[in-house]
Amino acid sequence: MSAARDRMRDAWRADRAANLRYPKSRFVLRWLRVCQRWRETPGRVGRAAYVLTAGGYKIATEWVLGIELPPSTRVGPGLRLRHGVGVVVNPGTTIGRGVMLRHGVTLGNRRTADDCPTIEDDVEIGVGAVVIGAVTVGRGARIGPYAVVVKDVPPGAVVRSPRAEVVMPTSRPGAPGDTRAREAIGGAA
Repeated sequence: MSAARDRMRDAWRADRAANLRYPKSRFVLRWLRVCQRWRETPGRVGRAAYVLTAGGYKIATEWVLGIELPPSTRVGPGLRLRHGVGVVVNPGTTIGRGVMLRHGVTLGNRRTADDCPTIEDDVEIGVGAVVIGAVTVGRGARIGPYAVVVKDVPPGAVVRSPRAEVVMPTSRPGAPGDTRAREAIGGAA
């Protein structure tokens, strides 16, 4: 058997085990692994098979499912794809083993085409998180929902998203939510 076929089968087994309750994720990742296998196969047959499988993959995943995970991306085995909708991964990104990507995640470049992140093994990336630029997210790190990462993240670290603030509009002094009025009468802010 060819080395490309063996790598594809091993990665697909790990992907399948990591996504047992997610049939859409298993479908997408199986197709991704087949595309990657044909991409690595030299010769005319490999090239023709890649063009056919990758063309169908691109139409089905990007245009229909809203998952942009190109076959040229280096993706380790056991990728956990949760829901998948709105996932955008630049082909220059490197993803380790056992990584979890939730919906709305963007992994992309910042200044040049190859200025992309490296996501090490066992990283979890929350809903809507953005990791851009030539940054490294260390092994076992967790990126919270809607976090924006533009600097290296050490192994095991947790990155929280920006805090949410509730701001009440003040149309007139003394209106509900106007802290100036409460402070003026000795109330707590």
